[in-house]
Amino acid sequence: MDKDQNIEKWSSMDIITDYLGVSRETVLQWISNRSMPAHKVGRLWKFKISEVDEWIRSGGAADKGELDSAE
Repeated sequence: MDKDQNIEKWSSMDIITDYLGVSRETVLQWISNRSMPAHKVGRLWKFKISEVDEWIRSGGAADKGELDSAE
């Protein structure tokens, strides 16, 4: 097995919004207000899906009433 197969690729904003089924605005709010794991690369936001999954499992995206009402 090639060692590079174990390296997780970075995901774009489009991929993460599709993956989570939420809007770009919601993701930006989560980054700003709920410490969603995201990394700025130049002007672009990049994500590791494994980090986002762990953040969700730990309650990071739990509905607090104010952000999800815009969806």
